[in-house]
Amino acid sequence: MKIGTDITVVSRIEALFKKHGEKFLSKFLNEEELKLSRKPESIAGYWAAKEAISKALGCGIGAELAFHDITLYKDEKGAPHFKLSHKAKEHHQMKSSSLSIAHDGGFAIAIAIVSKL
Repeated sequence: MKIGTDITVVSRIEALFKKHGEKFLSKFLNEEELKLSRKPESIAGYWAAKEAISKALGCGIGAELAFHDITLYKDEKGAPHFKLSHKAKEHHQMKSSSLSIAHDGGFAIAIAIVSKL
C-alpha cells in the first residue's frame, strides 16, 4: 500500500486560470472534470488530487503517468474517486484505491492511497 499527498495554494491555481483561461484547465482536466466545478478551490483540489495519485503510484506526473491518464469523479454521495486510463492501468497494476480532497484557508489538499497487485 502506498500513500501520496499534495497541497496546493488556491490563489496560485486561480492566477494561472486568470492568465491562461481554459487552455490551462484543459492541460490537466478532461471534459467531465471541467463540468464538476468551476470554483478555484475545487480546481486546486483536482490539481492536488492528480499530484497525490501520481505520488501514490510512485512515479509523479511525467512519462509513466500524465494528468489525462487520471479521471476524477464523484460517487452518488459526492465522495471523490478516480480511475486510470487503460494504458496507466496496465502499467501500474492497481488493485484498490482511496482519495480524499479538502480545501480551507486558501489551500487545497489531497491524499491518495493505492494498493497494487
